[in-house]
Order: sequence, then C-alpha cells, then structure tokens
Amino acid sequence: MAQSSQSFVVQDGKFLHNGKSIQIHSGEMHYARIPKAYWRHRFKMLKAMGLNTVATYVFWNYHTPSPGVWDFTTGNKDLAEYIRTAQQEGLYVILRPGPYACAEWEFGGYPWWLQQNKDLVIRTNNKAFLDSCRVYLNQLAAQVKSLQITQGGPIILVQAENEFGSYVTQRKDIPIEEHQQYNTAIKQLLIDAGFEVPFFTSDGTWLFNGGALKDILPTANGEGNIDNLKKAIDTYYPHNGPYMVAEFYPGWLDHWAEPFVRIDGNEIAKQTEKYLQGKVHFNFYMAHGGTNFGFTSGANYNDEHGIQPDLTSYDYDAPISEAGWVTPKYMAIREVMKKYVDYPIPEIPVKLPVKALLDIALSKSVNFFDWKNSIKPVSNDSPMSFEDLNQGHGYVLYSKHFTQAIDGKLKITGLRDYALVYLNGKKVGFLNRQENKYEMDISIPFNGRLDILVENMGRINYGAEIVNNKKGIISPVFIGDIEITGSWKMYSFPFDQMTTLSNSSTAKLQQPVLYSGIFEVTEKADFFLDMRGWGKGIAFVNGHALGRYWHVGPQQTLYVPGCWLSSGKNEIVIFEQEHNVIQTMLKTKDIPILD
Repeated sequence: MAQSSQSFVVQDGKFLHNGKSIQIHSGEMHYARIPKAYWRHRFKMLKAMGLNTVATYVFWNYHTPSPGVWDFTTGNKDLAEYIRTAQQEGLYVILRPGPYACAEWEFGGYPWWLQQNKDLVIRTNNKAFLDSCRVYLNQLAAQVKSLQITQGGPIILVQAENEFGSYVTQRKDIPIEEHQQYNTAIKQLLIDAGFEVPFFTSDGTWLFNGGALKDILPTANGEGNIDNLKKAIDTYYPHNGPYMVAEFYPGWLDHWAEPFVRIDGNEIAKQTEKYLQGKVHFNFYMAHGGTNFGFTSGANYNDEHGIQPDLTSYDYDAPISEAGWVTPKYMAIREVMKKYVDYPIPEIPVKLPVKALLDIALSKSVNFFDWKNSIKPVSNDSPMSFEDLNQGHGYVLYSKHFTQAIDGKLKITGLRDYALVYLNGKKVGFLNRQENKYEMDISIPFNGRLDILVENMGRINYGAEIVNNKKGIISPVFIGDIEITGSWKMYSFPFDQMTTLSNSSTAKLQQPVLYSGIFEVTEKADFFLDMRGWGKGIAFVNGHALGRYWHVGPQQTLYVPGCWLSSGKNEIVIFEQEHNVIQTMLKTKDIPILD
C-alpha cells in the first residue's frame, strides 16, 4: 500500500524531505541488468553498504521492441515493481528516464526502429523525434508517476535528458540555440507527462554551459574536486547548493579486446570520505553493475577503432560484483559510511548460493548452413541493412551465387560489425569493424556461392556517431572495383528467442553450429559458464539469453543466475559462430574470469 504523500524540495541549498534536510548517498543499479528474483537482495546490499538511495536509468528500447508494443510487466521489465521494492527496503529512488541513457546500453536506450523513420533525427529539436519521445515518456509516466514521493512513493528526483553538455560539444554542427530548444523541450515533455518532483541535469562540470537548464539543479559527473564542484554549480544555480556528484565512478566500463579496468578501492573510500566531510551528495555509478543479458550491451568508438563493443558483463569493477558479492571495495566504503551517516547501517545480507556443476555434455548439434534452409530469405539487388529487413539484433547471412568466376579484394566499408566469410561453405576469412578490417582477398570460382555472416555487436551509445547506427551491410559490396549486385539473399537470425533443438546434424569445423545439452540440478545456485576454448557466439539457458562471449577477452565466463534454473533438468544452447574446435563438453566455474 502506498504511503501518504510527502514533500521533497530543493531549497536553501539543501534537499528537504518534509522540511528536514537530508543527505543523498546513492548507488546506481539498473533493473534490466539484474534478474527480478534478485532485486531485493541487491537493495539490501546497497543498504548494508551505507546508502539510502538507489538511482536507475530507464531504457526506452527495453520496453518497446517494436512500434506500438509496450511491456512494463514481464520479468525484469517490471520497473514499477522495482521501485516499489526499493521503497519497501527503505530506499529513496532517483529516476533517470532519458530519453537518452548512454549507460553502455544498446543505442543508449533508443529503440533501433526509430531509424526507419526517414523524417526523424535522433536527439535533436526535430518534430518526429520529439513526438516519439512524448509517446515514450507518457507511457513511462503511466507506470511510475504515482510512485513519486509527492504521491506516496520513493521517487525524489528525476533527471532531465542526460549528459547533454557532452553532446553539445560533440555536435558543433548543430547551432547552440537549437540544442537548447531541444533540451528545454525534453524538460517540458517530462512535466507534461506528470513528473512533479525536482528535476536535475547531469554533466561534467566543464560541460554545464551546454547541458544546464534554467532554474534546474545541475549535478556533476566524475568531479572529485569539491571546490570545482561548488564553483560550477554556483555559476549555473546560484542558491548555495545543494552540491551533488550524480556519477561518482568507483569502477569503469570495459570493451572486448581491451584490458579490464580496475580502480583501487582505497582511493574510492578516501574520495567517499571527502564527499561526506564536505556534505556533498553523491551517486556511485555503478554501485552494482550486473549483466548485459542478450543483445543489450552497447558500444563506443575512437580514432583507432570503428567500434568498441562493450562486454556482456557489466561488473564495472563496482563495489558489489556482477553476481552480487561483497568486494574489498564494498567493505572499504561501508567502513567509511559507518563513521559519518546518521542512520543505522544493517548487516550484510547472506551471499546467494553459487556452485560449479559437473561438465555438461553437449548431446546435440545443428550445422548452421543446414539450419538456414528452414529460413525463408529476402531477395534484393543489393545487400539490405538489419533495419531494412525489420530486424534489430543478432545476425544476418548475406548469400550470393556467382555465374562467373571473379577474384580480387572483397571490400565492405559499410560492415556493421563483424563478418565471417565463406566460399561454397568453407570459411575463407573474417572482417571486423573493431579492427577496422573491411577488406580481404577472395577468389570466387564459376558457380561459386559467397556467404557473409554479419553480427550486430551493439549500437553505439555515446558520442556524435550515435546518429549513424544502422547494422548489417550498409554500403555496396565490391570485389576489386566492381560492385556486386543482383540476387542477394538475406537470412535473418535475430535470436530473440531460443527453442530446443528438435533435430541434430553433424557439426562441421569452420562452419557455425548450434550446440545443446541437458544438465540437472538439485539445488538452484548461480554459476559461470567457462567459455575458454570456445570462439565467438551467444549462449542461452532455459531460453534466457546470457549474452555474447568472445575468445579475445578479457571476459572468459558468462554469468548464469540460479533463479533462472529449474530443479531437475535444464537446457543450454550455444551458437558458436567461429567453430574452430569441435566441442563435446561445457565446463562451469564458481568464480568469474573477467580479466
């Protein structure tokens, strides 16, 4: 039952709850990255670390897989239940609805299908885009506006847009006035939707000029210098505070094929103490990262890499590990919090069970090129993008039959993102946007068949390139200087669900394969799939998509939540796309390998 309505205001340089000044000690934790059955345990972990608030982004694309289809109730998507559970555990809630989230999440939270509207321009003062934002925010508000503190719920603050000052600096091609009109429009859409608690913006202190909004509290991301923090906030919000660091980084994000980032826990504890001594409000980003299940992980890019896909694990080197465990960093922060807060800090909850299994026998396999015969292809004169095929995620096989021999450099400058190349069913190479490898030598014989299996490795979630996020093959294919056109066949493999393999066929080396195996458990416990010795692909347990694995690391295991298991028989399915080794067994571990 909802509590009676209460007041929460930003006034006299303070956050006032029913007229009483409070300090916000928050930890970021995303509902979509934690199995619903574990939400309450993770909230208890936050409380025991000494925090009184949880912050979460809302991911627009998580709730609307296709236009007009909304889901705020199924499994992890039950955002209102997440917020109610936080309240039951005695936590305030900070809501970060976007519409842009970033968060190392696919497309920064935007639905992939927005790109199908030719009149729509992402993250701009564009009518089609703002109309879509209005629909989303109204849908969201219908679920959660009654959970604001003014209506008896725990939501005390709502963020307007997200790190918009960064985007202003990245998109100097857009006039500053237009940026400001867009930013103001998003705030108004939030008001119109029914959000009535105080708003705030969130940026680096040096980026307030582009991201701050008139009469809205600006908060700082990653600002460790309290003098800088106060100076920046006073410049744009001259009310002597409150002073808040909305993203205090105890860890950092991680990409495939790059080292796993570690941040010293003692340094974080010392910075926490500085904030507590200075009466600075803060939000650990992340307090608990969780997992990018399925195809939810996003990507970055830089001058060296066309794409930097994020790991499946969102462990983030956070104080609470991916599987919800206490870390030395957690204990260091807890001890500091105990010295300063004026509320009781509860005991640490019992660790959830974890247990490695006996090796799992892989009893069935289906050769991908056999399986693809059950899929009806789309034919077109030239390759089509995922979006043109009405597909958001997964894989597309591009197939072309040649009536004449041809050889030369196969060039696909518009590859998005990773391709395995086959000639008459034999693997002859790969292309990889992460390595900027867009071409290879090829020699196609008379009556040859070229197959290109393209994987979407996650849409870019941060920076100017967020507006260029189509997947698959998005430019002409060349061999030498000849464009290859005519009768391309495209087979869609979105892997939006995984079913039991009813038939079995011989797994062939160098060809993609689906493996499955049955394992039994008597006690439900978390464990980790040990993917060392495998190549690249995705895994499912009982239909739950665990996410991607890739031998380049640093991550070598996949987290399997025990709450997704059944007492008795369970099924695992793996799509191994490189398949350089015939697999017969799958090993498990009781600890992760992330670096």
